[in-house]
Parts: sequence; structure tokens; C-alpha cells
Amino acid sequence: MEKDHETTKHFGYLDAFWWQQTPLGHREVLEILRHKCRKMSLRTKLVLLLTLALFLFGLASVFISYRLYIYAAMDQHERLSAGMAHLFLNIVDGDKVGEYIERGENADGYKEAYARLLEIKESTQDIKYIYIYKVTEDGCTVVFDVDVPGDPGDPPGMKIPLDPAMEIYRDKLLAGEAVPPIIDGLLFTLYTPIYDSQGVCQAYAAADISTYDMEQQAHKYLMRITFIFLALFVTLWLIALQFAKYNLIMPINSLAHFVDKFAYNSEEAMERSLKKIRRLGIYTGDEVENLYLAYLKTAEDSVRHIKDIREKNETISQMQKTLIMTMADLVERRDENTGQHIKKTAAYVRIIMEEMKRQGIYKRELTDKFIDDVVMAAPLHDVGKITIPDSILNKPSKLTDEEFEIMKSHTVAGGRIIVRIIDSVPDTDYLYEAADLATYHHERFDGKGYPVGLDGEDIPLAARVMAVADVFDALVSKRVYKDGISNEKAMQIIWSESGTHFDPKVIKAFLAAKNEIFSVAVEFNEMEEEGSLE
Repeated sequence: MEKDHETTKHFGYLDAFWWQQTPLGHREVLEILRHKCRKMSLRTKLVLLLTLALFLFGLASVFISYRLYIYAAMDQHERLSAGMAHLFLNIVDGDKVGEYIERGENADGYKEAYARLLEIKESTQDIKYIYIYKVTEDGCTVVFDVDVPGDPGDPPGMKIPLDPAMEIYRDKLLAGEAVPPIIDGLLFTLYTPIYDSQGVCQAYAAADISTYDMEQQAHKYLMRITFIFLALFVTLWLIALQFAKYNLIMPINSLAHFVDKFAYNSEEAMERSLKKIRRLGIYTGDEVENLYLAYLKTAEDSVRHIKDIREKNETISQMQKTLIMTMADLVERRDENTGQHIKKTAAYVRIIMEEMKRQGIYKRELTDKFIDDVVMAAPLHDVGKITIPDSILNKPSKLTDEEFEIMKSHTVAGGRIIVRIIDSVPDTDYLYEAADLATYHHERFDGKGYPVGLDGEDIPLAARVMAVADVFDALVSKRVYKDGISNEKAMQIIWSESGTHFDPKVIKAFLAAKNEIFSVAVEFNEMEEEGSLE
């Protein structure tokens, strides 16, 4: 995958190397990282798990390394002790132990043996004491005890108690058997049996070797290994965190981010959202990539399916509108007096409402959707006339009172017809406006209209606007029982009834838009004249 210049610019080429998807821009990364989780983010969980795992691994490694170092140091001391034990056997004659105890320095070869023991003692600072004891039931008898500066050794033949650390080995010592090394404080002691020519243990040679230096070296080793571990811990932690970030966290969060931002409000928005997800190009090669590819396929299928549904819905909606408008047209054709009434009134309604919107009149109600719905509904305002007999609907003279009552019923009948349509097509918003138009377009602002006698703003806004358009067209249009009056004359009549028949605010917009109104009236009048000539 190609890495974009913006990413390397903001993050650097080394950071861009880690991406397992098409690199995102700095702003997108910050937006993704700001996402909050309900409890704990995957990033936090990984950091905690990684830290705990590395810490436990490091702790175990340091402990094991330290113990191995101690074991190696102890082994070195044992080898040193074993070497000295071999020297002791060559220096001290087991057959002369009794003579050394009795005569001390006067015994033959005692001074020579002592001198060699002293030489061994002074050969290294690690050896603190060298002594040879004969172990007996009542303690120990000194054979040799090499002097230490400030601490002269005990004379030969002197009785001393057995070292408390050796009490557990008393029986073995009395039997002349070898015993394991003893560690007492900072001293490491190995007792080596000295045998006579008959193979009988006559005494034990011992060397107390200081473990102080070993302890100091061990502490230094522990500090070094701890420092090395910390450096390794930080390095591995950063590498693992980077690996987790770009192989797991960023791919998952990126996918979640663009899925959350997926827009379904239009085909263009869906295509843009789908394109962004395609551009992610996650290629981690694991389950995360499988998840990405599965979602991408699902999104593509969903978009294609939604497009198909919208196309079918648009076709169905258009069919519904066509059928309903055809019905309105059929009603109009039954009325030989109306001409192109439904088309003209729809045009007047749009002009009036757009002017009201420009002036800020009823700005809360007059949204673009409301205006479109009302204009779409306008042709249905007289749909109730389908219930009126032809003899009344097309009567060339004035209607009687009884006939007028029948004619007035078209308002209620129209409302009922549209309500039945709404029951079968409930999601068609403009039909709700059509029901208001059909029912209330003959109501008056002063409450003297029909069929209910609503007044003021209790009359639906769409019906108040339609009342003006309907009356204006009725005044200027030619009928079989009357001639149309001029546009100016009709305008004067309507203006005179502002506040009584009509809403003054609607009249204000109607008067302001009179040029557009007249233009539409003239245009339709010319069309009707051309139609009559043909």
C-alpha cells in the first residue's frame, strides 16, 4: 500500500513504516484517538497486560540470574576450599596430630607446618581464618590456629567448645566423616578430615573464607542486571506498543471510526463513506484484516441494496403521486368551470409561501419541506368534488341554497378521501397537508367560513394560503356563468378582505409578490385561449 505524504510529514518516515493500512492524516489520527470507550480501551488493556507480562518476566529473569550468580560464586568458594583442603593434607601429618597437641611448637615439624599454613592464609584476603581442630566428645582441641592481626590464634592443646553452626554435624565429626560447607554470616567454612596412616580421622582442617566480597559483587551484579532489564523492558515495551498500535489498535479504531461516520442520507454520501473505508486498506494479515474485509463486503452489499430499495421506493412514490395527481385531474375535468385551476393554484401557493419565507412570516412553520409538501398537495384541495353530482357541479347558473349546501360538502368529503389514502400510504407526508387543504380551504379568518368555522391561526397555515390562491383564481378566471375580472381588480378585492376572509400576513406576502402572481395568471390565460382556439 502506498503511504501518503501527509502521514510521513506529520509522523516521520520511521512511524509511517509501522502502518498496517493506508496511513491516515494527523487530524484523523487525533480524532480517532479521542474516541472514548465505555470501560477501558483496548490500548489501555494492552499496555497493562504488556507491562505486567514484561515486569513478571523481568523479575523472574533477574531473580534467576542473581541466584545463578550466587550458585556460581559458592561453587567457586567450594573449589577454593577443596584446593586448600588438599594443601592441608600435604602440610599436616595425621600421625603427628597427638604430638602437636601435647608439645605444640616444640613438636617436630610444627613450626614448619604453621609457617606454611600462615603463608596460605596471607596468599589471599578472602581467607580470614585457618585452623585445625581435633573434635572430641567435650568439644574441640586446638592443633593449629593461625594468628590474625589483632586476633592471635589459640595455642595448641587448648580446649574450646564446638562451633554452634557445627552442632548439627557433631555425630559425623566424631565419626571422622566429611561434612558439607557451612555458611555462617559472611563466612564460608569447609571442614576437611585429616587421616593418619591407619585411615583414622585425627583432626579437621578448616578455612573460614569471607563471602563479603562475594556479596558485594553479587549486589553490583544485581544492579547491573536490573539496569539491563529496565533498558530492555523499556525497549521491548515501546516496540510491542508500536506493534500493537499499528497492527491492532489503529486498524480496529480506524474501522470503527469510519463505520460510525458512515452516512446513509444520500447516494453520494454513501459512496463517499464507502470510498473512505476502501481507502483504509487494512493489511495486517490476521483476524483484524478478515474483519475489515468482511465489513467492507457487507458495506458494499448494503449500499447496493439500499440503492436498489431507494430506486424502487422512488418508483413507487412516483407512481403514487402520479395516480393521486391523475385522480385530481379527473376531478378537475368533471368540473367544466375550473379549467387549469389545480395547476394555477399550486403555482400561486408556491409564490405566496416563498415570499412569506423571504419576509420571515411564520418562519418556524415555513421550512423548505413544508413548502414542497403544500405545493405537492395543492392539486388535491378540490378532490372532494368527485362526490358532487354533475348537475350541481356544472350548473351554468347560480346554485340554490340546498345545492350550495351540497357543494360545500366537498370539503369534508375531500378530507375523508385523503385520510383513507393516508391509511394505505402512511409515510407520504404531503398527504397530511392535502387533508388540511381539502378540508379547510374554505374557512375564513373571521370564523364565518365552512365546514367547521375555524378562525385566525386555528386554521391550518396551508389552508389559509390556499384560500387566497383559490379565491384569486376564481375571480380572474372565466367561467361559463361569468367573465373573469382583471388581475388588479381581483387584487383589490382580496386586499379589502384582509383580516376578515384572509390572514393579513398571507395577504401581505400576496401583495408583495403580485408581479409574479400576475405573470403566472397571464401565462395560464394565454394557454387556455390557445387551447380554446384549437
